[in-house]
Amino acid sequence: MAHSAHSLALPWNGDDRAWPAQGQWTYADYARLPDDGRRYEVIRGHLYVTPAPGFDHQYVISRLHLTFGRFVDENQLGIVLGAPFDVLLPDGIATPVQPDMVFLRTGNQPRSGDKNFQGVPDLVIEVESPSTRKRDRTIKLEAYRDAGVSEYWRLEPRPRTVTVLALSEDGSRYVEVASYGAGETVRSTVLSGLAISVDSLFPPV
Repeated sequence: MAHSAHSLALPWNGDDRAWPAQGQWTYADYARLPDDGRRYEVIRGHLYVTPAPGFDHQYVISRLHLTFGRFVDENQLGIVLGAPFDVLLPDGIATPVQPDMVFLRTGNQPRSGDKNFQGVPDLVIEVESPSTRKRDRTIKLEAYRDAGVSEYWRLEPRPRTVTVLALSEDGSRYVEVASYGAGETVRSTVLSGLAISVDSLFPPV
């Protein structure tokens, strides 16, 4: 659900400018937001806000950096970046979105000194929580689809599953490749040879 800036009681930034109405947010407006520990995203001109993540979310991200990131690095395939990092999708689809993790192939990545990435990530990963599930599965998924992101991973700490979605050939929808659970190994259509144990990604129970 979209939340207006006014309902969030965003603080005054010293410039006497009002926050824009939903549907009219730009990257310049976004840049004026406070650094208050929450994640702000602008998708199709609407501002969305996510609270600071909990333990399960952060555990999964740390494990992904170790496994997914190591595979990409060892094979010199590109780079893996985690939030917070601004990804500006083309045609104003998102200005910005902040995926939990993105893979960018060599040649499709920002340069040293860049403050954001402008383009289409090769693979996006989102770790769902009860507060973000609906948005991740509708608004953000549709944004990634329309931008042409080839592969999307959805990780759910509860019930400890990883779902891999691939963009259809005509780019009109995502097709579920597989949903992996306990004891299974996640594989990618974008990264040949990648194999990650589902059990290794989630906190011990």
